[in-house]
Amino acid sequence: MQYPNSQNLSITDLVLSYARNLFILLKPRLSFLVAFSSAFGYVLGFSGSGINYGVLAFLSLGGFLVSGSAVTINQILEIELDKKMDRTKNRPLPTGRISIQEATIYAIITGLAGLGLLLIFTNILTTILSLVSLILYSFVYTPLKRVGPIAVFAGAIPGALPPLLGWVAATNGFSIEAWIIFGIQFIWQFPHFWAIAWVADEDYKKAGFKLLPSGGKKDLNTAIQIMIYTLFLIPLGLLPTLFGITGIYSALVATICGVLFLSQTFYLMKECSKEAALKIMFGSFLYLPIVQVAYLLDKN
Repeated sequence: MQYPNSQNLSITDLVLSYARNLFILLKPRLSFLVAFSSAFGYVLGFSGSGINYGVLAFLSLGGFLVSGSAVTINQILEIELDKKMDRTKNRPLPTGRISIQEATIYAIITGLAGLGLLLIFTNILTTILSLVSLILYSFVYTPLKRVGPIAVFAGAIPGALPPLLGWVAATNGFSIEAWIIFGIQFIWQFPHFWAIAWVADEDYKKAGFKLLPSGGKKDLNTAIQIMIYTLFLIPLGLLPTLFGITGIYSALVATICGVLFLSQTFYLMKECSKEAALKIMFGSFLYLPIVQVAYLLDKN
């Protein structure tokens, strides 16, 4: 690791700074979302006299660590590309605050620790799903980002697996209900990814990332595709109620959130601007946790 003016820092400051950079490598906001979605799936799928909070805690921690391992591998593979983009050039790897060797060891440790926790405290199916998610994100989605928008489809799979693996951890199996909560988060990924790609388009082009549909253009065709996938969220949001997972109140919340989310896409279709895409991006950040919490509070 390299730190400017490190001779002026105490050992304690160096250790804290190093630990902070290791934590940054995990992309904590993204990994916390994975942990939350895993916990959401577990609680929604759990049936019985009481939730096993020990399993819930280790499921969340395991999901966080596996996600952190995946995004660390992503940063290792994209270190030269990250140096080209303003949004990523100050990360620990491009700046040399963490070396590639250190990051590789860290990714292995966090990955094995996360998978180990899941194997011990959940079941083999949950562990396999987590490993599949790690592989898809690190070694399929990551290289495809420079190929074309097929990367968004590849990335949407590991992005939607956390609630599914949470359900499997609770039930030790798959069911139509499990695939419903997977499907909602899977479809949500598309407007979410494309809104980010629209906002960060200039930066992404520096690295050769090709994530936008319709030939990578920020135009009406792309806006329409974002609208269509967002539209699908409205009927999908009703399925947990129709299949008896949740009650009518969560269906109402999901519908209202879906309509509000959809209205933002109409603004994008009208303006085709970065500001409109930014609204969708923030809207996507709000939609998923609000709807998932509503499902939990209204669970049958």
